[in-house]
Amino acid sequence: MNLTSKRENLKKLYVPIGLALARTGIHPNLITLISLFLGTMSAYFFYKEKVLTAVGLLILSGLFDLLDGVVARETERTSKFGAVFDWVADKWVDGFVLGAVGFAFASPFVAVTAVVVSMLHSFIKPVAYAEIGYSERVKGKIKDPLEGVGFFGRPETHLTLIGFALLERAHFPIGLNFGIKIIALLTLLSLLLRVIYLYKHYGKEYE
Repeated sequence: MNLTSKRENLKKLYVPIGLALARTGIHPNLITLISLFLGTMSAYFFYKEKVLTAVGLLILSGLFDLLDGVVARETERTSKFGAVFDWVADKWVDGFVLGAVGFAFASPFVAVTAVVVSMLHSFIKPVAYAEIGYSERVKGKIKDPLEGVGFFGRPETHLTLIGFALLERAHFPIGLNFGIKIIALLTLLSLLLRVIYLYKHYGKEYE
């Protein structure tokens, strides 16, 4: 399931927190920075195999990643820099976390594969925006068909990672060694769906 496409349904869970945070006067870019820091620390603790600490930090990082946009819109501080910084912070966290899990629980090859596939799955969208365009931009959020294409993006990756991390902590036969490979495989399949979608709709459009 593509959870990103269901974000509107999830807003009722985190928007009230963002509205309360906005009343403190905190700058949304600072919230993004907090998310980046927490995500980086999560990667460190995954690498040190401190699974529960890593999971807690990853959850907090994801929450702050959602809150920065709410605060920016509520305080009318949405900016082009903020949108770019938020996106870069997301990729920073994803790269470090997946790489750390891959190196600590699987192998360097699995780590590199997971990071490269994840980055390609994300970067295909801005490349499509630049080369093809997009339908709408509302307060820094781009609306386009690729948002609903694919089935394994950032939210699914984090939930899968958390699930397998808990199995690892409970000493189940399958843990993060298996989980990081599943993440890499499903992300690759989701990436291929996006490539196929773009080819199907734009493969015969010549400049």
